[in-house]
Amino acid sequence: MPPPSSAVRFAGPVLLCLLTALAGCGETAKLPFEAGVGPTPQLPAPDKTLLPTMNIATATGWGDTAAPTPAAPFSVAAFARGLEHPRWLYTLPNGDVLVAESNRPPKPEEDESFYQQIRGKVQGMVMKRAGADVPSANRITLLRDTNGDGVAEMRTVFLSNLNSPFGMALVGNELFIANADALVKVPYRAGQTAAAAAPVQVTELPSGVNHHWTKNVIASPDGRKLYVTVGSNSNVGERGLPAEEGRAAIWEVDTRTGSKRLFASGLRNPNGMAWEPASTTLWTVVNERDEIGSDLVPDYLAAVRDGAFYGWPWSYYGAHVDERVKPPRPDMVSKAVVPDYALGAHVAALGLVFSDARGMPPGFGSGAFIGEHGSWNRRPHSGYKVVFVPFRGGRPAGQPVDVLTGFLTEGGEARGRPVGVALDKSGALLVADDVGNAVWRLTPAK
Repeated sequence: MPPPSSAVRFAGPVLLCLLTALAGCGETAKLPFEAGVGPTPQLPAPDKTLLPTMNIATATGWGDTAAPTPAAPFSVAAFARGLEHPRWLYTLPNGDVLVAESNRPPKPEEDESFYQQIRGKVQGMVMKRAGADVPSANRITLLRDTNGDGVAEMRTVFLSNLNSPFGMALVGNELFIANADALVKVPYRAGQTAAAAAPVQVTELPSGVNHHWTKNVIASPDGRKLYVTVGSNSNVGERGLPAEEGRAAIWEVDTRTGSKRLFASGLRNPNGMAWEPASTTLWTVVNERDEIGSDLVPDYLAAVRDGAFYGWPWSYYGAHVDERVKPPRPDMVSKAVVPDYALGAHVAALGLVFSDARGMPPGFGSGAFIGEHGSWNRRPHSGYKVVFVPFRGGRPAGQPVDVLTGFLTEGGEARGRPVGVALDKSGALLVADDVGNAVWRLTPAK
């Protein structure tokens, strides 16, 4: 029988203090961060601590004029400020930019154990401190640069009353939107500043508790198929595998009929997707599991193979078995595909877009920009920046290069957290910052 809610309210702060105290004098990274980056990362033995490392960057914001720091040879400016938790971006053919102002949906009532209730309470406290526990605006806002100066002078509500919207994709005259529980669509005509009809459901998407609620969507080059990401409902299956049905996966959806099939699975929390220009291969970035040490497990960048299984929850980075998952499944572990490129442990890679030489300085015309939201389960912090992974011949070809930093202060406070990345019509890079409530525009320095 679950304890009364008053016990949970009392135990939550006590447990948070205990977690913070124990984590503060406990585990730290033993390898240099770079050891977990690249095509062959080092994967040490799991660090089995009594409690997981908690190293939370308190959210502060930027104020009215401050901005992140661009690397040479870039400059940065605010494309828009004063948004409400902007998470994802989509550039329309006429140059208008859609912004999903969104956050997680309300958690449904469920029969949870006392441990799960306490864990949920602590997670909520962590989210609040990190700037993630804000109401969802549940809308898509349209931004328009009317005079070509790199700043959005026009801002209108394109569509509201959605359910934690995230990914967007235009196919012909239809705009598809990935809500937390369904893929929906609205008609679209070039230049319109607000949707002219209510959304129509295309297909349901796995939802419920939504440990990972963000769902992205991208259209195939010919527009016949849509690919939709669905993250796991837990860290490593602790809610039971029935709660993971259809999750930790990328689904393929028929644009016309809404019928869908599982395209790839075992991807704990895929978010950003993009078509690599040279090979037209679908790539994604994936958040890997937590709570086995600051050096594990690297988030990664992967070329998504049709029908492939990437290990979650039974293993990570191929056949590295996660002993916490019971019962073991050696048959599934043997099928696990090794990811293509590690991005480092706990960077929380979310955004992904391939560059366009038109809007980039020399050396940045071929590769992937990745928005790294930042860690909570690593000491020292990782992520909290935008990086560039150079590509050659359709494959990663070098170490990541920092292109936008300064989101994290020397004192460990988060002025911002990068999420979605997109190219504008000129090829410049746009970055959604959900703690800084801004969209940044990165261009070659003049």
